[in-house]
Amino acid sequence: MALDWFNLEGKVALVTGSSTGIGAAIAKGLARAGADVICHGRGDEAQTTSEEIRKLGPRSVAISADLADRSAQEAFARDAVAAFGRIDLLVNNAGSIRRSPAVDYSDADWDFLLEVNLSAPFRLSRSIGKLMIEQGGGRIVNIASLLSFQGGILVPGYAASKGGIAQLTKALANEWASKNVTVNAIAPGYIATKNTEALRADPNRSRQILERIPAGRWGEPDDIAGAAVFLCSEAARYVTGHVLTVDGGWMGR
Repeated sequence: MALDWFNLEGKVALVTGSSTGIGAAIAKGLARAGADVICHGRGDEAQTTSEEIRKLGPRSVAISADLADRSAQEAFARDAVAAFGRIDLLVNNAGSIRRSPAVDYSDADWDFLLEVNLSAPFRLSRSIGKLMIEQGGGRIVNIASLLSFQGGILVPGYAASKGGIAQLTKALANEWASKNVTVNAIAPGYIATKNTEALRADPNRSRQILERIPAGRWGEPDDIAGAAVFLCSEAARYVTGHVLTVDGGWMGR
């Protein structure tokens, strides 16, 4: 009976940035729980994730869109809804990072990160959240970061956008809780993905990071998938407005 709380059969999920890394792991995790999944990537990269999901049994399609393009965001939302006629679960995972000292940080990098990491999740949540309210409920999960709480080093645009995601999560949760739409966020710790390649390649930074993680290892994308399944399930029906850290104990140190 308890496992039924995590059963997502009959649900349709949309996971942005699901071609690799955390997004691909979440997409496949939701599929293993029974959900049909709409995958997203900038090009054709998400096709592989979609094929792997179909082998698991659920339906899946891949849709490409450049979320740095505002007009593409609107068309993407329409195409995603049209794929299976509804969306019950939205995971705003797509994101990027640009590293540079603040005094050298370009307007182009700042604008790009705010658009992809914060504005696109807002617009997708606004569009699909309205649909969820009309459908009678839904789940939205945003991917935040440890830098939703901390400032980081050499990543002012990323830190600002992820701080905004945490606050957007709470703002939408306040409005939509009474509509049976929960809005939460996951703040991954240091996960072995493309975004952290530079850190892992730097022996000093990698050592410093590992020394602070109580779990003693870098996280893996699959470590985030279980948290996403929980937040999308009936087991989390009274959880909203929360930013869940999945960080091997980093924030508790």
